[in-house]
Amino acid sequence: MKFAHFLVALVVLALASSIATAGDPSPLQDFCVAINDPKAAVFVNGKFCMDPKLATAKDFSFSGLNTPRYTGNKVGSNVTLLNVDQIAGLNTLGISLARIDYAPNGGLNPPHTHPRGTEILVVVEGTLYVGFVTSNPDNRFINKVLYPGDVFVFPVGLIHFQLNIAKTPAVAFAGLSSQNPGTITIANAVFGSDPPISLDVLAKAFQLDSKIVSYLQKQFGGNNK
Repeated sequence: MKFAHFLVALVVLALASSIATAGDPSPLQDFCVAINDPKAAVFVNGKFCMDPKLATAKDFSFSGLNTPRYTGNKVGSNVTLLNVDQIAGLNTLGISLARIDYAPNGGLNPPHTHPRGTEILVVVEGTLYVGFVTSNPDNRFINKVLYPGDVFVFPVGLIHFQLNIAKTPAVAFAGLSSQNPGTITIANAVFGSDPPISLDVLAKAFQLDSKIVSYLQKQFGGNNK
């Protein structure tokens, strides 16, 4: 009888596994418009593959991630992303890596999302204040101060950030569950879109005067008049 129960459980798990993997593959870019003529196709969901016999070590490696990056920009951070564009061997493997450098006293990786990947971050140097916000309607803010050796997970698609609250530079490394996770920096996307989003839309959405919205758009490269 116990064997029968085990067999039934095994069959259920197998069926659940087959159902879970029967859906469409996740997108690896923002969109992929269908085209009837394959000769006119430019992109696929991912990259075209070379003959495996032609692959070499250079297709699976990258050097220089130990080098500190410049953080003298407006936000005081620099993200070095190693996705399929930098390491061709990542194609179809569903993973990428990033090094993030933060300037002392407030270096910020500003609020952003990764539409196609969950992020797991480990602090190597410095002290980071990190957090993410859950989806509507709760909008819970889950946050924590991290020290060297601490790890934090940012679930796929949720807005998150990291802030260096120490007087010294900080460094973190992040793994992402996509060969091309994508990044949408909230302020840049909302106030720096091309073409700009209507002043009326942003003023009402953020409950701001249109002059303030116009100022913010200028700060982020928008050109709304």
